[in-house]
Amino acid sequence: MLARGIGAAIMLASTASRADPALMERPPLSLVIFGSLEADPSKTHGSIGFKRAFGAFGGLDASGFRFGMKWEASAEPAHRRPREGRLYRAEVHTLAGYEWRIGDSYLALSAGPTVETAYRETRRYLSFEQRTALRLQADFWSKPTENSFLQANAYAILTEGGRYWGRLAPGWQVIGDLHLGPEIEGYRERDYHKVRLGAHLTGLRLLRLDWRLAAGLQKASGGKAGAYVTLGLHWKR
Repeated sequence: MLARGIGAAIMLASTASRADPALMERPPLSLVIFGSLEADPSKTHGSIGFKRAFGAFGGLDASGFRFGMKWEASAEPAHRRPREGRLYRAEVHTLAGYEWRIGDSYLALSAGPTVETAYRETRRYLSFEQRTALRLQADFWSKPTENSFLQANAYAILTEGGRYWGRLAPGWQVIGDLHLGPEIEGYRERDYHKVRLGAHLTGLRLLRLDWRLAAGLQKASGGKAGAYVTLGLHWKR
């Protein structure tokens, strides 16, 4: 009798799940985890972070509030002079904002505190600094045609002198979700600026992750032109 009762319960649950399609559907994706590695002649940089959708029935595919965090670390010459020593930076950003979505296009605006720690090691001295500032960020993605996209990202860190960064990258379909296109990127901090011009390959699916590879040339103030390479990835769940 007990076995017969268990079997009936299993059959009833199975029938109910088939009768209600909502029980068979997966919940909408609401979390994206991302990271990147990049290198140029004078600097190496890595980051990892996440963005979470809140208050949207469609998760990341619907308009709604977003919350995210990002950790960054880098190593570069102290005072931007290789012979002076090394400068190691670590940053943590906490961002909250809103994302507007229309189809496959979206615009996201967010803001939040950023904490930066800097350790400088030179021949003459060692120093340790920590500061907190406000970070403003904008992210835009659009598909003007079925086989192309346009991506734009920018941020401003409101400290003494300020730090500003922006990137613009269109892409055209090569095969499947794989897109190829040019990119231009700029960075400015006090009296230092850097401009990059290169090409990117976006949308490579490997190990259940989406990958982006970019490479090109950069020119920084007070230095010679050199090559750079960037590897990015993200995972939605």
